Amino acid sequence: MDAPRGIGTFLVWDYVVFAAMLLISAVIGIYYAFAGGGQQTSKDFLMGGRRMTAMPVAMSLTASFMSAVTVLGTPAEVYRFGAIFSIFAITYFFVVVLSAEVFLPVFYKLGITSTYEYLELRFNKCVRLCGTILFIVQTVIMHACYFSSAVTGFHLWGAVVATGVVCTFYCTLGGLKAVIWTDVFQVGIMVAGFASVIIQASLIQGGINTILNDAYNGGRLNFWNFNPNPLQRHTFWTIVIGGTFTWTSIYGVNQSQVQRYISCKSRFQAKMSLYINLVALWAILTCSVLCGLSLYSRYRDCDPWTAKKVSAPDQLMPYLVLDILQDYPGLPGLFVACAYSGTLSTVSSSINALAAVTVEDLIKPRFRSLSERSLSWISQGMSVLFGVLCIGMAALASLMGALLQAALSIFGMVGGPLMGLFALGILVPFSNSIGALVGLLAGFAISLWVGIGAQLYPPLPERTMPLSLETYGCNSTYNGTNWMTTTEVPFSTSAFQVHNIERTPLMDNWYSLSYLYFSTVGTLATLFVGMLISLLTGGRKQNVDRRFLLTQEDFLSNFDIFKKKKQVLSDKSHPIEDGGTDNPAFNHIELNCIGPSSKINGTRL
Repeated sequence: MDAPRGIGTFLVWDYVVFAAMLLISAVIGIYYAFAGGGQQTSKDFLMGGRRMTAMPVAMSLTASFMSAVTVLGTPAEVYRFGAIFSIFAITYFFVVVLSAEVFLPVFYKLGITSTYEYLELRFNKCVRLCGTILFIVQTVIMHACYFSSAVTGFHLWGAVVATGVVCTFYCTLGGLKAVIWTDVFQVGIMVAGFASVIIQASLIQGGINTILNDAYNGGRLNFWNFNPNPLQRHTFWTIVIGGTFTWTSIYGVNQSQVQRYISCKSRFQAKMSLYINLVALWAILTCSVLCGLSLYSRYRDCDPWTAKKVSAPDQLMPYLVLDILQDYPGLPGLFVACAYSGTLSTVSSSINALAAVTVEDLIKPRFRSLSERSLSWISQGMSVLFGVLCIGMAALASLMGALLQAALSIFGMVGGPLMGLFALGILVPFSNSIGALVGLLAGFAISLWVGIGAQLYPPLPERTMPLSLETYGCNSTYNGTNWMTTTEVPFSTSAFQVHNIERTPLMDNWYSLSYLYFSTVGTLATLFVGMLISLLTGGRKQNVDRRFLLTQEDFLSNFDIFKKKKQVLSDKSHPIEDGGTDNPAFNHIELNCIGPSSKINGTRL
């Protein structure tokens, strides 16, 4: 193909499109800094005044799901391993139903800002503090990666700093409203980026039917692999079962997601935001899979990764973009904006969530005399602090290489034990604070065990090998350069692998478990140990406020969702007084939920 520029170069218009995306995001933050009187209270800043509606919140939830990892990683996954990834459509259904019908009713009726407030209401301050710290550490490390994994032939540090500064800017000025409405704009950018690739690839390859035929002939339409072996990386069962646990730990209990849907003005709006988001997730998954199949159709005879034209699988999508869209100035920049929009939305939501958790769980309980105006300023200061911290961690990421890869794998498994902890409180009436704390520690320890083991002794190559990739059609005189090595974060794990050692059954089974089951293991371990310890320490003798549990009334209300009377969140959140349990070690946090005449006793151990 004769082209006016080689693969890997950007024109002025590409940078203009990328800069415009950042500028509009910043303007939205400025607008919500002053709209409606600005951020007068911490609730305005952290929860949007609890006046949000379903549609923008749904788009915001979708945008946060669409990180650069999704934009770049999912198509590359489909290209290398096939369209079995599309089975996640079933997973998303279960995730949304569980989040909307199990976790949302309890969080919403309590009127809390931080999900970790629930842990003190249900258990005690110690459990709340453990959950808060795990969330903060996990989020800072995980989302530093999103800055430095984004993409392409753009100058890495220029893009990272620009993205980080803009993200911190609009989070700090506009609070949750700015985060949500910026996400709505960024969803549009992401869909446009995907659409430009799919349409142009279809035109070049001769239509969608040609792309699907190429995928079928190349063995990429491998939807129905029902192998029950939990050691296989992706099967129907690992995706549906393991994926449900993994993603429910994000949608059901993670502060970044929960904070947005409980900011809705009614429970009806909150539930609708999740179900509308489900449709959007299916649409995004379809786009991602089609992009992956387009990749295969385009490069089925000459794999750029095997041919050393790119240095990592996640660079395949940018390579395709600069290949097929190079004659359309601005469109490659649109795709870069698409990938960085995913980064912006994910990190901005996390910055806002980190600020909320820090203020509500660490500052507010210790400085009760602070005014709402002061808390609003502190929340904004926390946004700046965590924004700078994420940028700094991105810088560290580029230097740590394999160490960060291991850290990301380890802290990615924090979600499983945390979900087990919340499920213990919401679904198990006899669980108490001792069972919750021991269960959390046990689940976390088991997750670390399998995670570190998988890093040191990775699965056998035959369990992780991609489908066939050909290079017989490559032009041996290709003069291109490995144009993206400057943006690749060196996440090789070889520094952690133990070589030249005889494999044991533990390595070939437990440490070779599919990564999607890591969260499942952590959740189930937390639940099992938590229930056992609670029973052994008198859990059945306690009286628990029904508001902290998923009740029959909560479930039955799901069937009259379209009635005119809808539950509206009270502005007054559940009071935390001196209480939670009669355990002498926690006498200072006993809950006085109703009043002196009907005080609810905690657990007497």
